[in-house]
Amino acid sequence: MKDLIKIAVDAMGGDGSPKKIIDGIVHHHKSNQKCFFKIFGDETKINKYIDKKIDKKFYETFNTLNTVKSTDSPLEAAKRGKDTSMWLAIESVKKKESDIVISAGNTGALLVIAKLNLKMIESIDKPALSALWPNKKGMSVVLDLGANIECSSKNLVDFSIMGSSLYKSLYPTEHPNVALLNIGSEELKGNEIIKETFQTLNEKQNDNFIFSGYIEGNQLMNGEVNVIVSDGFTGNVALKTAEGTANFITDELKKALSGSIMGKISSLLNISNLKKFKDRLDPRLYNGAIFIGLDTPVVKSHGGTDYIGFSNSVDVCYKIVKGNLIKKIRNNI
Repeated sequence: MKDLIKIAVDAMGGDGSPKKIIDGIVHHHKSNQKCFFKIFGDETKINKYIDKKIDKKFYETFNTLNTVKSTDSPLEAAKRGKDTSMWLAIESVKKKESDIVISAGNTGALLVIAKLNLKMIESIDKPALSALWPNKKGMSVVLDLGANIECSSKNLVDFSIMGSSLYKSLYPTEHPNVALLNIGSEELKGNEIIKETFQTLNEKQNDNFIFSGYIEGNQLMNGEVNVIVSDGFTGNVALKTAEGTANFITDELKKALSGSIMGKISSLLNISNLKKFKDRLDPRLYNGAIFIGLDTPVVKSHGGTDYIGFSNSVDVCYKIVKGNLIKKIRNNI
């Protein structure tokens, strides 16, 4: 079992845990038997949901009844104790007993506890929260999504390197194409920090990614670039705006196709295309934010997702480790 990728799992974070977490692990295991799960949480509940669904050679449970609450502030979570399922899962990667850690729990708490336990990658000043977004041609990596409200030019350059390394780990056959999120595409637009970053990346000889300059918010989904870099404030606003727009379109389409007889007939005639549309906007397919910059990657599953979404986050964990993300970042730095 030495070749299995070891994933430390906080089984008690997020809505519907630990059932959702265990169901997600079981679902992922059906298609991928290359992972070993170190599961931290209430052992009685965990065993109830996992018993006989996965061979015991693929998982191990660690009993802990103390958990980080969704209402905890990051400081409260850190003070809650070193025996919480979240802390112990992160400690597992700190001790090199696991390759990567995943939690659907409190985001702020996860970032703080991870920073308390794990070291930064050499030459990286700040970690970043990144995620996958759909575009017309496939997927994009976007960062930072809220870990750092203010960023220096060096931070944004580091994010470009980390984001392109992440993209290459997830999609080994494709080449990263980086752009800076800005208020315009002209070279003179934006604040001094983003203009300085533009100059640095434009002048830097780089075999690891193509630098394509600026990208505006209305171009995020066109697929011309696949790594989008911003500070955490701008990135988080862009993320929430995109999520809200997708939900609005989906809800309005449902109303239009179910509000009248003609709408219902139209939906029946176009059921195949509507299913493709629904699947394309399904947030579960893009679940799994990645906290990068630390010497071990930390994956954050959305607390409100279901077991399918959590399973997709587990797959992100597998691909990150398989793609040697940390090694790629160190080499590219």
